[in-house]
Amino acid sequence: MSVDNEFIWWKHGVIYHIYPRSYFDSSNNGNGDIRGIIQKLPYLNRLGVDAIWLSPVYDSPLHDNGYDIRDYRKIDKIFGNLDDFKELLDKAHDNDIRVIMDMVLNHTSIEHPWFIESRSSIDNPKRDWYLWRKGKNRFTPNNWRSAFGGSAWEYDKHTDEYYLHTFFKEQPDLNWRNKSMRNAFFEEIRYWLDLGVDGFRLDVINMIIKDKKFRNNTKIFNLLFPNAKSFSRNRPKSYKIVRKLRKLTNNYPNKTLIGEIYNTPPGNSKLVASYLGNGNDSLNMAFDFSIFFKGWSAKKYNDAIENLYMELPDKGWPCFVFSNHDLNRSISRFGSHSEKKALLTAVLMFTLKGTPFIYYGEEIGMKNIKLRKSKLNDPLGKKYWPLFKGRDGSRTPMQWNNQEHAGFSKVKPWLPVSPDFTTTNVEVQENMANSLLRNYQTLISIRKKYPSLLKGDWKSKGTSNNIMSYQRNYGDEIMTIILNFSSKNKTYLLSNNQYRYIYTTHPETLTDMVTTTITLQPFQAIILELINKPK
Repeated sequence: MSVDNEFIWWKHGVIYHIYPRSYFDSSNNGNGDIRGIIQKLPYLNRLGVDAIWLSPVYDSPLHDNGYDIRDYRKIDKIFGNLDDFKELLDKAHDNDIRVIMDMVLNHTSIEHPWFIESRSSIDNPKRDWYLWRKGKNRFTPNNWRSAFGGSAWEYDKHTDEYYLHTFFKEQPDLNWRNKSMRNAFFEEIRYWLDLGVDGFRLDVINMIIKDKKFRNNTKIFNLLFPNAKSFSRNRPKSYKIVRKLRKLTNNYPNKTLIGEIYNTPPGNSKLVASYLGNGNDSLNMAFDFSIFFKGWSAKKYNDAIENLYMELPDKGWPCFVFSNHDLNRSISRFGSHSEKKALLTAVLMFTLKGTPFIYYGEEIGMKNIKLRKSKLNDPLGKKYWPLFKGRDGSRTPMQWNNQEHAGFSKVKPWLPVSPDFTTTNVEVQENMANSLLRNYQTLISIRKKYPSLLKGDWKSKGTSNNIMSYQRNYGDEIMTIILNFSSKNKTYLLSNNQYRYIYTTHPETLTDMVTTTITLQPFQAIILELINKPK
């Protein structure tokens, strides 16, 4: 069987998600910035990542922490300026690190010049660039609800009409059915591609097209958010827009589009896969959040992964993420034995078929922290306190060392630092054998060394006794990965072949010979290579 040696960065590399305001403060004003990311490129090289994805750094009033964009071609002063960003691009590329930007297509800031024009009068040329409607009998145009609660419609006294906002009222939705608006937005995307950006993570991309007739959502959808009939997302034309975006980026070599498919409840792998089209004509990848909401179980994890693989188009490519800026960090969802579970899931992430995404701090085991209301920045947390305490707990400053403010800044940061920073930080873990960070470095190195782990087929060997196992095959190279999800010792029976250890989370258990029966320690994960290949 012939195999190729081509390394495609977005497929075979490791992508690292940075929340810029929380990564490193180079100017000592309490906010992370672009120059701070530049200073940490050597660390990212040591970790072994191939690309960084930045949450929004565009000019913004920050009503929703940068997801309300005022100017798509400017860098917000809190992060620096365009020259800083160009320097980041150049130096990241010099270090073989690609740069992915967050692109928000569904809405702009209420302060964006397009919206200011749009709301100025009902006959303004940009009026139809947003979604405006007359009310019905002094009520909103329909029953659509904001993802952040309340009606999705905001009354504008000046023109006696309502505008649609799927999120906060400061984030009016664009009308992607309007060709002039669409062409103007494509120019914004071209601007960054011409500058040398390597791709985009597309925020809530499945929500950009709404029902042309603005029909009511079913009441059960609005109340309970199951997979009931929705006219405010996943409309057929959204797929056409995605294909146009792919066609645009295909004019530039080696770019990628990654979609956030916003769905409530999450975990609809079929929907996620549908935005990949035939695998070549739509998104390159799309996040599937199924595992986020599964209980700790070998079978539940295995079933979610198998289901995603089954739904993918033949040429589609998966990706895997366990933590992000909107949801609790994975280590804080695991409950007891969370540090051991974090290492096991790292082995899982780096040995699955698909692109792994690391959320900053995940590699050192950063946890969510509980914040008092007075310390919150997230408007969603302030609005729903104490029922929902916001998203800030997973956005706290990166923990670099055990100095004041965890080495993130020399002044008080914009969010409090986790109290465990004296023991959970980069400096301590880089100098500690078998730390989580050292294991991340090792696993990324192993992943890049073996083609089967980069490109190989994935074959489940089933789950039994709370053990998950699978094979990765590429040409003559065959790897077996075994994960003990249990807090107890377990035995695993191998087939009658010869194997050698490539990696284990418990190095004290290493032996020269791999026998047919392996005793797995609690939460142990191992990678084995088959050395007497079947004929």
